[in-house]
Amino acid sequence: MEFQLRSWRREDAEDVAFFADNERIAQNLRDVFPHPYTLADARGYVDSCVEGDETRQLCRAIECGGRAVGSIGLFRGEDVYRKSAELGYWLAEDFWGKGIMTAAVRQLCAEGFARWDIARIYAEPFARNLGSRRVLEKAGFTLEGIMRQGVYKRGELRDFCMYALLR
Repeated sequence: MEFQLRSWRREDAEDVAFFADNERIAQNLRDVFPHPYTLADARGYVDSCVEGDETRQLCRAIECGGRAVGSIGLFRGEDVYRKSAELGYWLAEDFWGKGIMTAAVRQLCAEGFARWDIARIYAEPFARNLGSRRVLEKAGFTLEGIMRQGVYKRGELRDFCMYALLR
């Protein structure tokens, strides 16, 4: 399916509020991604992307059919983690299983390595999020380990995975 990664625009907030307000997305992300997902939440997120310093973060809208249907970002580490960047993403459920996210991950990681002096990009999906794990594996990431009971989500201790892609 055709898509493009592009910079965020403030008018994307309505699309984000519409597509991000999905329990199946929120259950697989950190608590900072709320459910329900309101227009105010969307405006705050889009503003943070528009105003972000691209020496520290690369945040892109995933656009399909003229609408922002997802988000992907790289976030540089600090201090002893300054040679690493964390990858995070979500995609509207109607677009799952179409190869969009794997291609988006490849594209943004290539940009991150080209722009920044980093050695590694990592992602930390919840262990039971098999779709996200498969995206990372198809994009060339290696599973480095499973962190048992490493996150607490909705009253439950859960395992998460450490995946990485080296330069």
